[in-house]
Amino acid sequence: MALFVIGDLHLSLSVDKPMDAFDGEWINYTERLYQGWNSVVKPEDTVVVAGDISWGMSLAESLEDFRFMDSLPGKKLLLKGNHDYFWTTVSNMRRFFAENGITTLDFIHNSYANVEGRAVCGTKGWSFEECRPGASAQDAKIYKRELARLETSLQAAEKDGQAKKIVFLHYPPFYNASGLADCEELFQKYGVIRCYYGHLHGKSRQNAFTGEKNGVIYQLISADHVQFTPVFVPLDE
Repeated sequence: MALFVIGDLHLSLSVDKPMDAFDGEWINYTERLYQGWNSVVKPEDTVVVAGDISWGMSLAESLEDFRFMDSLPGKKLLLKGNHDYFWTTVSNMRRFFAENGITTLDFIHNSYANVEGRAVCGTKGWSFEECRPGASAQDAKIYKRELARLETSLQAAEKDGQAKKIVFLHYPPFYNASGLADCEELFQKYGVIRCYYGHLHGKSRQNAFTGEKNGVIYQLISADHVQFTPVFVPLDE
């Protein structure tokens, strides 16, 4: 069994908001995602989907996107992105999936998943650019809430004796290796070895940091950045 990750699917099978209208890199992206996913993921594998999953404004509007994902191989663990307006409570979403026969989708939200002895942790995150001195009270509130959710996820893994943890975020923890230290402090405190994140597209990807920093390996996994093919996550480190 293997672990993979991809972010920012931006599916729009039920709503008229195809991503190829925004950027040529997204032409035929649903078909490319289908082919890329099936080229690497097997039914016994797990794929973390790091936010911005569907353009649907409700669970009902996103149903065809969920059905498409459900048809793909593997178990999928979903994180919330900034455009996931369908998102309600985990219990409500699980009930909706059960009522509609969707069996391979679940969530990481104030929780973690054990995948082959590795702790899969994460949350949406928030843009650190919005949390510098002078940021609005609302942005500061969201940022602190997301840090708390990340720590809750890490603490749950720690409580279960998971020493090495992998973090998945929607927002980058920082840009170009500089920014606020809060995420890094949590990573050091709880033994995080890798961090995968999305959110960045087009020219903004030049601000992404990929590589090792203070013992943690970082990688951008937005769908357009990885050619719509889930990225393999090592579990044997």
